[in-house]
Amino acid sequence: MTHYSVLIRLVAVVLLFGMASLSIADDEPKWTSLFNGEDLDGWIVKVRYHPLGENPSNTFRVEDGLLTVSYDGYEKFNNKFGHLIYQIPYSHYRFRMQYRFVGEQIKGGAGWAFRNSGIMIHGQSPASMGLDQEFPVSIEVQLLGGGGTRSRSTANMCSPGTHIEMEGKTKTRHCIDSASKTFHGDQWVNVEVEVRGNDSIKHFVNNELVMEYQRPQLDPRDKDAKPLVAAASDNVMLSGGYISLQSESHPIQFRHLELQVLPHSD
Repeated sequence: MTHYSVLIRLVAVVLLFGMASLSIADDEPKWTSLFNGEDLDGWIVKVRYHPLGENPSNTFRVEDGLLTVSYDGYEKFNNKFGHLIYQIPYSHYRFRMQYRFVGEQIKGGAGWAFRNSGIMIHGQSPASMGLDQEFPVSIEVQLLGGGGTRSRSTANMCSPGTHIEMEGKTKTRHCIDSASKTFHGDQWVNVEVEVRGNDSIKHFVNNELVMEYQRPQLDPRDKDAKPLVAAASDNVMLSGGYISLQSESHPIQFRHLELQVLPHSD
């Protein structure tokens, strides 16, 4: 075989692998932006004691292209927990974004709410929330910032009106810490959540896996979850729902909110 023939075959192999790689890349689910950087289009506001869609004191807003939770129009927090809910429910997906805490906590915010926010997943529909309901029934990817001294992990799991399973056991504890490090100050932190229906949920911080659990489910004893259990004919398992971002009394900003829908067989 001549050197020329060998060269032709090598070129053909390289082209074949290149085309295969391109095909695989083309088959990858696309990332879609959920935030346009200009307004709250596609998002629904629900603040405790206020009707669905009302945004008191412009709590949720866009500042310099950043999705911002601000309390400059408040005199006191008064337990007005708020949620900004994306309009479309999802079941199998990856959701990623960056967050940072800014400024000072508003007067009247609880001690536990210092540098505290969250991503709510598998949430109930916005229309099903009560006027004075504090949090949507959901699984919370809890976002925490450090205060400069003690350790305080982020991307923890909390469970308003729900339970989860870890290592084959149902966990009824409200919050479980992740394995993440502490992030002090106003630095940006990358968080990603991989959600596969009722099968598994994984939390990532700065591309590192920090928590994994399975079988998210409604808590039939919880007052807010009881109507949802009844509507589902006593089926407590959660396979999907709405994504929302929290307002819990400490100013916070979000950017680069993106979602990738994942294929599933069920």
